[in-house]
Amino acid sequence: MNKVRSKGNYNSRIIRNIVFKYFLSLIGFFCGFILFVIMGWSYCSRLSWHSDNPVYIFLDYVREYILLFAGVPLIAGGILITYHFMARPLWYLDEVISASEKLANPSEEQIILPDDMKNVQDRMNLVRETALKNANIAKEAEQRKNDLVIYLAHDLKTPLTSVIGYLTLLRDERQISEELQEKYLSISLDKAERLEELVNEFFEITRFNLSNITLQYSRVNLTRLLEQTVFEFKPMFMDKGIECQLEAAPGIMLKCDADKIQRVFDNLLRNAVFYSFDNSVIKIIVTQEDKEVSIKFINNGDTIPQEKLGRIFEQFYRLDTSRASRNGGAGLGLAIAKEIVELHNGRITAQSADEIIEFNVIVPFL
Repeated sequence: MNKVRSKGNYNSRIIRNIVFKYFLSLIGFFCGFILFVIMGWSYCSRLSWHSDNPVYIFLDYVREYILLFAGVPLIAGGILITYHFMARPLWYLDEVISASEKLANPSEEQIILPDDMKNVQDRMNLVRETALKNANIAKEAEQRKNDLVIYLAHDLKTPLTSVIGYLTLLRDERQISEELQEKYLSISLDKAERLEELVNEFFEITRFNLSNITLQYSRVNLTRLLEQTVFEFKPMFMDKGIECQLEAAPGIMLKCDADKIQRVFDNLLRNAVFYSFDNSVIKIIVTQEDKEVSIKFINNGDTIPQEKLGRIFEQFYRLDTSRASRNGGAGLGLAIAKEIVELHNGRITAQSADEIIEFNVIVPFL
């Protein structure tokens, strides 16, 4: 609503300015013409004229047809002034159209408009800068996605080759010992699981690009939802010797999309496990306020640099850029979490200092 009002103010200001200058020009022209006539009459009245003087004859003719000689310049001047100020809005329109063409293909070049349209010029330059920024962000995200897809496609070959190789050995070597069979099967299973992870990352990228997230609200016991999420992560906690502590009052009720919010918690907890020190503690702290609830995920891990912390919610951005990392993921978990939280009219923040990483999800009570 404010934007519409602001746009109307710009238009009204330009119109008022043109109308003011138009009437000011008309008044100035008429006053100047009358002043010229008075000064000319005063000057001529002080001179001695002779009836055979050509100037006298001409001025006498002018006096006789004063309406014609006064009316024509006045009308002509009024028409010229009116034409000038009627053409000015069309000139402004041409300038805006030319500037709009620059917005279609934004560049670093500033948009320059007449002084009367400085507010419009500033607004269009702001749109141009925003479009440039968004285009650069989209280009970077597309490039990161393309790089990621290339890396994942390359990484698919290694476990697939291993699976095929060991299964071929099991098929061809009939006299192989049970111990060696167990070893080959174990390696094949491990590589097959890695293949599943990579394929899931491909699906994650596709889902993020092709689906529009919609919410289906219901009343959910937030405490139990978090308890269930923590329970499902127990195998991952055991692998790294991590203890997870949930601090939440019993029976906290929240109106939300349970599946989507659980996905947020899953992504944040998975992220906390990946980047936690071994044998450390992950804390989940739930705090209720009058109109919102805060869920903090706190873990001990390497401090995230500030420049990376500012980009951590971007699509396809990974803290660990090594393509050999098993924990890097597709770089979509936090971006998806942020989108879901904002769809709930909430917000999510991240901070890191002194080897402590904290994500804070704030969702309003509806």
